[in-house]
Amino acid sequence: MGFSRKMNRQVKAGPLCIGGAASVSVQSMCNTDTRDPAATIRQIKELEASGCQLIRVAVPDMEAASALKAIVQGSKVPLCADIHFDHKLALEAIEAGISKVRINPGNIGSDAKVKEVVSAASSRGIPIRIGVNSGSLQPALVAKYGRTALALAESALGELSVFERLGFYDTVLSVKSTDVSETVEANRIISDKVRYPIHLGLTEAGPPDTGIIRSSAAIGTLLLEGIGDTIRISLTGDPVLEVKAGRELLKSLGLMKGLKIVSCPTCGRTRGDVAGLVEKVRAGLRGLDPDITVAIMGCEVNGPGEASEADFGLACGQGMAIIFRKGAVVDRIPYEDAAKALLEMILQVAPGADDR
Repeated sequence: MGFSRKMNRQVKAGPLCIGGAASVSVQSMCNTDTRDPAATIRQIKELEASGCQLIRVAVPDMEAASALKAIVQGSKVPLCADIHFDHKLALEAIEAGISKVRINPGNIGSDAKVKEVVSAASSRGIPIRIGVNSGSLQPALVAKYGRTALALAESALGELSVFERLGFYDTVLSVKSTDVSETVEANRIISDKVRYPIHLGLTEAGPPDTGIIRSSAAIGTLLLEGIGDTIRISLTGDPVLEVKAGRELLKSLGLMKGLKIVSCPTCGRTRGDVAGLVEKVRAGLRGLDPDITVAIMGCEVNGPGEASEADFGLACGQGMAIIFRKGAVVDRIPYEDAAKALLEMILQVAPGADDR
């Protein structure tokens, strides 16, 4: 890739490394009732299968906190407890074996309460994420700066200074707004001032059709500047979509290996059902994630030439299709056999594609 990440301090949430030289990781959050361990574990399994690397669960009350022990035992990926208002919930989550804690400095309470959480986390060797968003800033900061990027950054940095005075450094910083520009600017500020790992996201990004776009604008901008160690694309809907979108974003930036499918938008030259061919190829590779790029093109004009960097591809012609590899045509076959022939070639030679 043509950019480099800023090297931050590294922390560990269970087996997951965040920051340092570790790859950018993808997070999501359960939208089940944490007080229902069975339902929460079912959703965790779905997120695990989609490639999620860290899962956050809401802990609104002590009943939810008491359910965490069973939930932790039912998860193969590290879990982060999302705590607001009551620091005792964080203490209970740590006792239950959670791998990471998220607190909001705007509502967690006094420094003495923060000290209790820090002490408990330190004794268990788990990191704390300082999570600040535009809707829960301290009144003093809002009065001084308004709900701005500077207020977001100052809030996170102020809480960080409390942690540092307590001798706690296993911290992840997160500053989020509903506004793309504000989120980008706030993260630039903290990245310039400290070298702690940064979690990126746009809060309350909305439904998938718009939320993915808005989130990608903010997160992608920062990642291209080398800022960010872990991400979440927050969407109103199935959290599995968050993971898929996050992984695709990282692949598009060259920050994650895996299958990439490129296809033309189609036009009057199109000689076949490009959308249908894409779905057939995706279905044939479902459950696999080889580190390859596959191109599906609608005509020979948009064939090997424009997709010359693809590892494998096909381009539609009049009643036929050409199969190509690395820009070179390797076969011409009847159109109806195109998807099958392409898949067979991929499964024969693509690294990792035959590991079913």
